[in-house]
Amino acid sequence: MSGHSKWSTIKHKKGKADEKRGKIFTKLGREIAVAVKQGGGGDPTINNRLRDVIAKCKAANMPNDNIERSIKRATGEGSNVNYEEMIYEGYGLGGVAVIAEALSDNRNRTAGEVRHIFDKMGGSLGTSGCVSYLFDKKGVIAVEKAENIDEDALMMEALEAGADDITDHDEVYEIVTSPESFSAVSDDLSSAGYEFLVAEIQMVPQTSVTVAEENEDKTLKMLDWLEDHDDITNVYHNAVFSK
Repeated sequence: MSGHSKWSTIKHKKGKADEKRGKIFTKLGREIAVAVKQGGGGDPTINNRLRDVIAKCKAANMPNDNIERSIKRATGEGSNVNYEEMIYEGYGLGGVAVIAEALSDNRNRTAGEVRHIFDKMGGSLGTSGCVSYLFDKKGVIAVEKAENIDEDALMMEALEAGADDITDHDEVYEIVTSPESFSAVSDDLSSAGYEFLVAEIQMVPQTSVTVAEENEDKTLKMLDWLEDHDDITNVYHNAVFSK
């Protein structure tokens, strides 16, 4: 998503996501599997990592049946979940900072393919930590504006649940939390009847980089290629685009 304009393009992203629903659900299934394996089992009431992934799945309109099947598959006897977590950091054209999180069963293959995407689009894959210091880990919840949503009521509900801030953007209300408070806030708002466009823990950029017009197409294509890669689950950047 792109800097200040990220919420103005969220509906386009959602439409694009609908076309690739199967791939997105497969990626989310991997995230569930790793959360079950590394977070302490298939019970989201005691596995906070799984709880956060489920919130992300619901915001992506993943059916409950799919979520439950993924959890059962990961907890079943003989489950051979061997996905490895990897984080790739680098730069795009004009110094845009990019972080790509991946879950893969073949580290060498994924690293080579990610490096190729960076190189092909004029970027450069860097070493661990080269750009992550430019981002903060935050819980992010987006609620689309509607006539039946009272901003003051939403703000009160979110802040009382433990949110750090709520911002009024053109089309959405953006609620930001600490990673530790994310589950409590998302659960509270969901119980109060709010529906989410986005609900996940993200790497939020501290500052932004405005992409030069001549670099926009290549930068956007690089980000799209990364997001479309089978092994990459999340892509974060600090780019701001004019379009």
